[in-house]
Amino acid sequence: MNIVVNEELKAYIDPMTPEEYEALERSILTEGCRDALVLWGDMLVDGHNRYGICQKHGLPFNTVQNTRFKSIEDVHLWMIDQHLGRRSISDFLRGVLALRKKDIVDRQRGRLATVSESAAEASDDPPFDVDTPADGTTEAAAGTIQMPPPAPLNSREAIARAARLSSSQVGMIEKIQKQAAPELVAAVKSGVISINTAAAVATLPAEEQVSAANAGKDELKQAAKRVRESKKKPRTESAEAAASEGDAELDAVQALQQRVAELTAENESLRRQVAELQAQLGH
Repeated sequence: MNIVVNEELKAYIDPMTPEEYEALERSILTEGCRDALVLWGDMLVDGHNRYGICQKHGLPFNTVQNTRFKSIEDVHLWMIDQHLGRRSISDFLRGVLALRKKDIVDRQRGRLATVSESAAEASDDPPFDVDTPADGTTEAAAGTIQMPPPAPLNSREAIARAARLSSSQVGMIEKIQKQAAPELVAAVKSGVISINTAAAVATLPAEEQVSAANAGKDELKQAAKRVRESKKKPRTESAEAAASEGDAELDAVQALQQRVAELTAENESLRRQVAELQAQLGH
């Protein structure tokens, strides 16, 4: 059997750690390759590690064709769903895969909408009946009907449900993907630091991210701590400034009140003096 290994497909999901690979190899040497390799035509879709181990040791294996695949995007979606269903993958990888799924589904639904619009525009009845092919084969039987794309992941909450994460975790993973240096991404992928820490460090300039990642776990944690403290400081300063402004306004009001009292007293004194002068003139 000619099995084709597509390197892009093989690398689509993060590879096993050396420890995980060794455990799988021991299991196959002891119990054989129990799970069939999944193929799309002659292309290997699932079971790259099992296939490599069986080839290395000359062990037999079984294969199964997945006939539902119509495009490489269908293959990617299937691979993503397979891995999201496993408990052993990290929260970070869950989020990355769910975000990939969103992008693929958005593209598929966009194309489907375009095709539907074109079909609606050309929906006039044909001038003659269309006969079924002579061999009686229908589109459904021939397998040419495209499967509808999965439901859209059109909100952060929907993505979080697909990944079995919180919405805030998905938001942090998006930030890491957009802003993190490769060295920082490697650190969170390997589990050296948490998603929370990586998202904080990702807000720093790229050079500082790389420097902290090269320095190791402790420096990354310290960098994240500095970022969080710098965000708290402006809030404190703003509160102090607001309090200072409030005190100044209060002092101004009190000064005005005191001046009003002084003027009122002067007015009363002047009135008394006028009354006394009027009394003296009356005599």
